[in-house]
Amino acid sequence: MDKKKKRLSYIVATAAALGAAAAVFLLGPNDEGKPEKDYFEIQYPTQNYNRELTNELRGIVLHHTALPTIERSLAVLTLPRNIVSTHCVVDTNGVRYVLCPPTTVAYHAGKSILNGREKCNEFTLGVEFQGNTQERPLTEHQIKSAVQYLVPIMRTYHINPDSVVTHAMVRDNYMKAYPERNTKDKVDITLTEYSRVMTALRAALEEER
Repeated sequence: MDKKKKRLSYIVATAAALGAAAAVFLLGPNDEGKPEKDYFEIQYPTQNYNRELTNELRGIVLHHTALPTIERSLAVLTLPRNIVSTHCVVDTNGVRYVLCPPTTVAYHAGKSILNGREKCNEFTLGVEFQGNTQERPLTEHQIKSAVQYLVPIMRTYHINPDSVVTHAMVRDNYMKAYPERNTKDKVDITLTEYSRVMTALRAALEEER
C-alpha cells in the first residue's frame, strides 16, 4: 500500500471510530446529563509497539497529548512513522480509546527512570489525557473514566498508587541520573491535574477494599 492510500485508510478509520464514539456517548448519559456507570471504550489499535517483549506492569505513567483534537492525537499515536504510542487515550467526554493491551510494551515514556529502573516502556502502562493541562484542566469525565480504566488493572497486576507518576517525573529521574546526556526537559500533565487524578484514584481503590 502506498503512502497516500495508507494515510487515507487511517483517516477513514479515525472518522468511523469517532463517529461511533459520538453516537454511543450521546445515547449513554441519563436525562440529567450525568454519565452512566461505564464510559464507552473503543478499541483503536496502534502498530507502534514492541513485538519482542511483554510489559511487566510495575507502574503507570500519565501524560497529556498537548494536541488540539482527538483526531490529531490518535493519528500521532498510531502512524507507524512516528514510533510513538500509548495504551489508552481518554477524551474530554470520557470516551476511552484503547490502542493496545496492558501487557504490550508501548512507546510512551522514552528515556525514563521509575523506582530506580530505566526504560519505563518495558514495565509501565501509558495513559494519555486528550488536551493540554498547561492551558485547561482535565474534565471530570476524563478523571472518572481514567479511574474506571486504571483500578481493575492496578488490582490485577498489584500496582501500588505510589508507582503512578507523570511523564515529567520519570524523565526528571533520568535527567538527574545522567546530566551529561543533555536530555530535554519534559513538559506534560501539570502537578495540579496529576493531584486531582491521584485523589480520585486513591479514593476508588479504598472503596474497593
